[in-house]
Amino acid sequence: MRRAPALLALAAAGLVAALALAGCGGSGAAPGTTTTAATLERLRIIFPEGLNVREMGARVAEVRRIAIAKRGVTPKLTRASYLAAAKRARPPKAFVADWKRGHIEGFLFPALYEFSQVTTGRELVDDQLAAFRRAFAKVDLRYARSKRLTPYDVLTIASMIEKETVAPAERKLVAAVIYNRLRKRMPLGIDATIRYGLDIPGTASLTKTALRSDTPYNSRRFPGLPPTPIANPGLASLQAAAHPARVDYLYYVRIPGTKRHFFTADEGAFLRKVCAFGYACS
Repeated sequence: MRRAPALLALAAAGLVAALALAGCGGSGAAPGTTTTAATLERLRIIFPEGLNVREMGARVAEVRRIAIAKRGVTPKLTRASYLAAAKRARPPKAFVADWKRGHIEGFLFPALYEFSQVTTGRELVDDQLAAFRRAFAKVDLRYARSKRLTPYDVLTIASMIEKETVAPAERKLVAAVIYNRLRKRMPLGIDATIRYGLDIPGTASLTKTALRSDTPYNSRRFPGLPPTPIANPGLASLQAAAHPARVDYLYYVRIPGTKRHFFTADEGAFLRKVCAFGYACS
């Protein structure tokens, strides 16, 4: 579907705010000394909803850079150690049957996390997995299961909702479009899946070559859900993915100049809006 580029909870200009440093009795241990509780720094990192694992790794690198530059603290946590830990991580047991080994995408829960200069990549990933377990325990899966969707399917749908919506009220509507298209065996047509599969940022246009690509994440070409989640969703999107709105919508298109979309069950009405909004006219 056509939509605006995903908006992060924190814009690039606000990256410094993603790192909150509060001194704990010193500026870090000097070389060759033993780090104690009295010399640890409390560091904080914010992962907004909708980042993928690669983007979370980049956020770790940026927070580490700020810690070194602003406070003279060199965290043990690095982008490489974080991504390595993510690659080795395993999901909760309920997801293992459908889980694609080596793809922990979707399970690294977005939130604010505290750590210190001695925290490892594995420890941060473990904290995110624990937060995911707590959040997912709040999701009622009965309706999704009645539609023969697994917990992993719900997580995958939630990741697409996270990338497709900015307005909270639209989460359940986008979920409904996904459910309805799955039921009708229609390709989902969600361009965020193509961007994920080809590693194309949201700020770049999708070329005709990209739209015709044979990546298994091309939801314009291939029906059904993508192989894995495409981002790490928050609780609101998880709940929407399990409880879509009871509407018959099959299409949506972003309303220019807004954060909202026009939804419809009629292809003709959808195409007319696409043309009226200046996207393309057939």
